[in-house]
Amino acid sequence: MTPTDTTAPSTASSTASSVDENRLAKGLAVLRTVAGPAGERVLDSLADIAPDFARLTAEFGYGDIYTRPGLTLTQRQVANIAALTAKGTAAPQLRFHIDAALHVGVTATEIVETITHIAIYAGFPAALNALAVARAAFAARPDLDTTPAPSQVDPRRTSDQRYAAGLEALERIDGHAGQQVVDSLADIAPDFGRLLVEFSFGDVYPRPGLDLKLREVATVAALAALGTAAPQLRVHLHGLLNVGGTRAEAVETIIQIVAYAGFPAALNALATAREVFAERDAQGAHDAAAHDAAAHDADEARR
Repeated sequence: MTPTDTTAPSTASSTASSVDENRLAKGLAVLRTVAGPAGERVLDSLADIAPDFARLTAEFGYGDIYTRPGLTLTQRQVANIAALTAKGTAAPQLRFHIDAALHVGVTATEIVETITHIAIYAGFPAALNALAVARAAFAARPDLDTTPAPSQVDPRRTSDQRYAAGLEALERIDGHAGQQVVDSLADIAPDFGRLLVEFSFGDVYPRPGLDLKLREVATVAALAALGTAAPQLRVHLHGLLNVGGTRAEAVETIIQIVAYAGFPAALNALATAREVFAERDAQGAHDAAAHDAAAHDADEARR
């Protein structure tokens, strides 16, 4: 072996080590930004059993994922709260990310509203348990204003008024895809379709506290993390794009939940996103062709 051969592995090893140290430093910096001292305490708590896991968490979860463009830190924390509420199996991690959300500027009202929103997709028990975690997090911050926002529940609204408001919101958010879901229930459970519209879109979606785009980010995160609702994920990927979200934001929301729901859930969600993007591209091409044909016909008529 030549001297060059002898030194090459050492150089490569040194370079790899430098890259790893940069990833770790970057991850720890983001972790401190997101969670303050609590982040490193979580990593330190693993020193006696899995120090490598602590390092992987910092490098991958925070150094690789959180530093990506596409979502703000506040959007990422709302996505985390939505995903962990929906999963319903990780109360300590939900507490950590509620604290982190407060640390990066998410308000108590926005946190409560995110959890309320996820009741639509994960059920009332999951939301109730998440609210208990939020209550504990708020109680640990006596300087935090956790006064509930004024009630948005109007007992004077009739069922027909709630249904009409729900249909309007459904059309704005999900377009024809949402109405197709309601219509598909006509032959088996029309009342369920009405309840879906009244509660989900008439009662919850119009509430203040989260704008429509952030609600759809939360919804995509929750459905991707659940991994059991591909048809509904499809509808809400369309919904996110319909209310001003971008394809990059949709993909980034799915990437964000990798650390909380795993690669299989994210891979399946990305497959659904690919289909949604293809559908929209095909519809766009069809609409463009129809527009060109109409313009040509108009030109011919003027001649």
